[in-house]
Amino acid sequence: MLLVSDFPEWFLVTTAVSLGLVFGSFLNVVIYRLPRGENVAFPGSRCPACGSPIRGYDNVPVLSFILLRGRARCCRARISIRYPLVELAGGLFAWSLLDLLLLDRAGDTPFGIGAALFAAYLALGLGLIAAAFIDVEHMVLPDEITMGGALLGVVTAPLRSDLAAVASAPWAGTLAPLGAAAVAWGDSVFGALVGFLGIWLPFDLLYRHLRGRTGMAQGDAKLVMLAGAWFGWPGALFALVAGAVQGTLGSAALLLTRGRIEEPPAVREERAALRAAIEAADGEERAALQAELDGDPLGTEPDPGALQTRIPFGPFLVLAILEYLFFGPALVARYLDWALP
Repeated sequence: MLLVSDFPEWFLVTTAVSLGLVFGSFLNVVIYRLPRGENVAFPGSRCPACGSPIRGYDNVPVLSFILLRGRARCCRARISIRYPLVELAGGLFAWSLLDLLLLDRAGDTPFGIGAALFAAYLALGLGLIAAAFIDVEHMVLPDEITMGGALLGVVTAPLRSDLAAVASAPWAGTLAPLGAAAVAWGDSVFGALVGFLGIWLPFDLLYRHLRGRTGMAQGDAKLVMLAGAWFGWPGALFALVAGAVQGTLGSAALLLTRGRIEEPPAVREERAALRAAIEAADGEERAALQAELDGDPLGTEPDPGALQTRIPFGPFLVLAILEYLFFGPALVARYLDWALP
């Protein structure tokens, strides 16, 4: 049987980082096109400024940005720093995941098992990175990522749970970091339900009834549902609490340094475009567009005041989920030891 230890470490690291960088480059396409309702596969990569196709040698992750000095070859438009940052995030996450899963604890882990676990968690991490950047720019969390990620968590739960629980295997102890966070299929489904209902009931349904508007978007509830699907109800609870704490601290820091928190420009532009479409339409089309605007939590400008400020909560939830992935079980255990001596 082919083992992870049969491969030199440099080969594993190079392969993992390369995959992370390449998929990180694809994430930039997802981040740009998905919230705009465009196909993420076709056509090929194009310059957002002039629409010219981007050639392969100008699409090498990170390196092309450096060689082009941050400007498109076709029209010399400035390339957003987001592009190399997302690519680097993909590469660094893949490297960290490889180290967590295999490098220091590889032992006699069968290569197929290690590759399956790496692929599953890499898909999770890449989806979370895309969700964070989309939410920062558009204040929306696409169902393709949140619902798709939750479904992947439920589907892979038996695989992840079985691999972490095979105590008789000589490599079972090597999966301890993620094994502590692995859940059985039933716990995955229950965690997903707890994650969604734990936000949807109090912050959407009840808050909307009392205040006439939603307190948190359903996308946030679906993202916590994703955490529950992958890590059970403890993961969902950790994501919600840690995300809320970090979101509060982040908002306070922005208010102290900038004095205010503004909506992302893309949100204001999309709202203005929808209003313009309403003015240009008539009849049933106008009524349908108006209903869409009225039902959108971002359809109106936020009321003045710090307490009415809108912030994208998704990035803080993503950060909390990644924290649980790498450190969560150990952090929870230390907290319980401190709280329940």
